[in-house]
Amino acid sequence: PNASDEDKVRLAQPYRERLEYELGVITQMGFPGYFLIVSEFIKWAKDQGIPVGPGRGSGAGSVVAYALQITDLDPLQWGLLFERFLNPERVSMPDFDVDFCQDRRDEVIDHVRRKYGEDRVAQIITFGKLQARAALRDVGRVLGMPYPQVDRICKLVPNNPANPVTLQQAIDGEVQLREARASDEDVARLIDIALQLEGLYRHASTHAAGVVIGDRPLQELVPLYRDPRSEMTAGLVKFDFLGLKTLTVLQKAVEFIAKRGEQIDLLKLPLDDLATFQLLSSGETAGVFQLEGSGMRDMLRKLKPTEFEDIIAVVSLYRPGPMENIPSYIARKHGQEKPDYLHPLLEPVLKETHGIIIYQEQVMQIAQILAGYSLGGADLLRRAMGKKIKSEMDAQRDIFVSGAVERGVDEQQASDIFVLVDKFAGYGFNKSHAAAYALIAYQTAYLKANYPVEFMAALMTLDMGNTDKLAQFKRDLDRLGIELLPPDVNHSEQAFSVEQVPGEGEEPARAIRYALGAIKNLGRPTCEAIVRERAAGGPYADLFAFTRRLEPRALNKRAMEQLAKAGAFDIFFKDRARMFAGLDMALRHGQLLQEEAASAQVNLFGDVEDENTLPPLPDVDPWNLLDMLEREREAIGFYLSAHPLDEYGELLKRLRVTRSASHAKIAGIVLGRQERSNARGNRYAFVQLSDSTGMVEVTVFSEVLAGAREVLDSGHPVMMSVEVRLDGDSLKITAHGIDDLERVAATRTEALKVFVNDTVPLPSIQHHLTAEAGGRGQISIVLGLDPMREVEIDLPGRYTVTPQVAAMLKAVRGVVDVEQVARI
Repeated sequence: PNASDEDKVRLAQPYRERLEYELGVITQMGFPGYFLIVSEFIKWAKDQGIPVGPGRGSGAGSVVAYALQITDLDPLQWGLLFERFLNPERVSMPDFDVDFCQDRRDEVIDHVRRKYGEDRVAQIITFGKLQARAALRDVGRVLGMPYPQVDRICKLVPNNPANPVTLQQAIDGEVQLREARASDEDVARLIDIALQLEGLYRHASTHAAGVVIGDRPLQELVPLYRDPRSEMTAGLVKFDFLGLKTLTVLQKAVEFIAKRGEQIDLLKLPLDDLATFQLLSSGETAGVFQLEGSGMRDMLRKLKPTEFEDIIAVVSLYRPGPMENIPSYIARKHGQEKPDYLHPLLEPVLKETHGIIIYQEQVMQIAQILAGYSLGGADLLRRAMGKKIKSEMDAQRDIFVSGAVERGVDEQQASDIFVLVDKFAGYGFNKSHAAAYALIAYQTAYLKANYPVEFMAALMTLDMGNTDKLAQFKRDLDRLGIELLPPDVNHSEQAFSVEQVPGEGEEPARAIRYALGAIKNLGRPTCEAIVRERAAGGPYADLFAFTRRLEPRALNKRAMEQLAKAGAFDIFFKDRARMFAGLDMALRHGQLLQEEAASAQVNLFGDVEDENTLPPLPDVDPWNLLDMLEREREAIGFYLSAHPLDEYGELLKRLRVTRSASHAKIAGIVLGRQERSNARGNRYAFVQLSDSTGMVEVTVFSEVLAGAREVLDSGHPVMMSVEVRLDGDSLKITAHGIDDLERVAATRTEALKVFVNDTVPLPSIQHHLTAEAGGRGQISIVLGLDPMREVEIDLPGRYTVTPQVAAMLKAVRGVVDVEQVARI
């Protein structure tokens, strides 16, 4: 803005020249209408507040697309090439892939249908083919074969969606499949028919993203198909309307931030924010677009990115092939290795990547600068290198070398550079796409670094139905020091929300409130009814007011049970056992009052409910901590308020048990077990184990499994001796020994001190301890007569002393605390 008119003209000149060039190519190739249509529906979406991605694919290399607001990255600033998108030397269709907020993408498609006409807009058709397993299952169903038999045969066929195995390949590679075919006529018939049907089209459906728009009714241009499950016809691909969840996360986070009085424009974020690059360098990138895998996080910690170009490079390098250049890229960035620019003329092209060819655009620029290719011709060279057709490569080598020699390059050096460029071109990445997605990665990292509470609340909202991810996010919040407040019918919204809580100083802190919608089997209508009634009539006074104010169709016993187990009623009464026992009574009470109100009956006791008119909750024994947490896990999907292993904290320290992220000895609660048989018939199992750091899967082979099967039931605490090894991005954990953690705890000579303020709980304590007599531990009762005096009484006899016994005694009404004491 402060530049002189002369400087503005000078700065604008490269854009003017590039615009004129691109417009000429676009007009010559007949695509102005295509650009204008894409620009129109993107601008419409933005005007409606629908999040749109900054670009995707090679279209980000076009200045015309940038000027029309199709893309949001300046191609000249980031060195993106138009010819990577449209090549004037080779007629090809342009293809803008556009990312929209996944929740509102359909609104954009509906707009396009209205604007251009129902008969001129269609989605593309997809045809599903019969692959090996599907062919076997379909044939088995038609032949009337038993499902378990067909299922067993199908599971002998390897399942690799990325590289499907044909049925013949499976037969050639699997001995059991050949044996089954040879020994059973029914199986032989099944396989023979499936071999003939494999590869045939099985069904047609509507593509989720592809849309075609015509200048006349499409039936005049292409064959059409009517999908009975879709309101649109299906035809040819032309435009891609893609749904990207991250855009929805960003939008939700911006909305949360706006509620605290700050307005964020994601396209105007500074690209040199220190907090953002510190976050990336720490590897704390859970939830950060494209950068959250464990291998990626390790790369970021070693690289310590300092500029936006580093993020573009990271997105491009972390793929099979280019990954081998990651150590060199990191070493060169930190000055530990000298860059090699191949030739002085190429330094401007390769300087940003420290002499390593990463992008397809660099391949094109090398050919242009060193060998005199036009950028259109360089794109043809890039494509030829990708195809590896020898005759075509030989011709291109001659053109490249002779062009380089004309520019003063040594012939042998030119030939060597061609070979090197050919190697990199095979897996070079499209920089236009990488830069656009790096911008989304930066935006998510910026919000996480500067507004972590709002960002994590948005992230959790978009994954409400995935309890594994929610559990991981909970662990991330613990590391970040962000409190996750429990579900609460008087505070929780349908989705995750942000609340102010008391901070350490005078300033309040922000916490995330658990969503009602994330409680299992609760149902969206019930959640919305709870929030809607609370907004209209204020907070609920108690459990009975809750059932009275909500319509019976919005509330049933199952929903009430889930709310109670999740702790959403704790605000009314802390004893979840009594609350749970009183649900039927509360439901009947609420329904009775609603029926009276509907029939205009007069209650003899008046209209006002108070503590004296409400029926008391049933008097039942409270749940101990372990029971409460197990029920909480049933409702939420993971342990939220605490973890059962917390009770074993001191014991695990003495046993030198590590967290599950380490090795040697681990302990946890069994969440599940799946048993399998190998080719020799030996049984093995995958055991899911949970501790306070998260969940891991442990492989248990036959010898260990045989002796430990009885303790590998869900909810059981175990201790394992394990071997841990890194396999790619994931840890592989194998158990060499498994012990019942309760049994281990019982063999340790320990004592318990039970603190009480009066004698009221003593009969209940005596009742609970009857079943624990005969162990090796000592139990003492500590009676606090007043703040200055305590009397400690050792109970006669010995007892089984474990963390579970401690949890059971702590749950007795009237017990103040239970302390575990080690006897050395």
